[in-house]
Amino acid sequence: MKKYDISFDPNLRPPLWNSLDDAREQVLYGLGHCQILKISDNEIQWMTGKDDYTEGVQWILERYEIPLILVSMGKEGSRAYYKGMIVETAPFLQENTIETTGAGDTFCACVLHYVCEHGLSDLTEDDLKEMLVFANAAASLITTRKGALRVMPKRQEIEQLVETRG
Repeated sequence: MKKYDISFDPNLRPPLWNSLDDAREQVLYGLGHCQILKISDNEIQWMTGKDDYTEGVQWILERYEIPLILVSMGKEGSRAYYKGMIVETAPFLQENTIETTGAGDTFCACVLHYVCEHGLSDLTEDDLKEMLVFANAAASLITTRKGALRVMPKRQEIEQLVETRG
């Protein structure tokens, strides 16, 4: 039987829930079933009660075995927690940002694409950095466009932005 890796992005939207207790229960269920977790800075603080993201990740890892945890931190960049490693990369801030709708989803999609190409078993620190830089670049590009899916950047466009960082 082939095992599939499950990704989970809580994407907490409080108005969509009857209560945050209901939301928490469902998010905890998701944490118990995923191998890849993408969680935003405000979601990890809400879920764990920890202001420090690394402490929040430790709280999660004490309860769940999740091989790859990604924390998206908006204007502060992103982090990957994997096999005891913590890799953080800076954001690509855009002067012409018009909205952030879809940035987290774009980030997550790029991470999942990377995992599909490289697997989840033996990622190195360099792999994690490459994955985060690419995902951060793509997420930043989406903020310069109105909408989400129809304005997704192409791989070449993301790579060109990454190259500007050097």
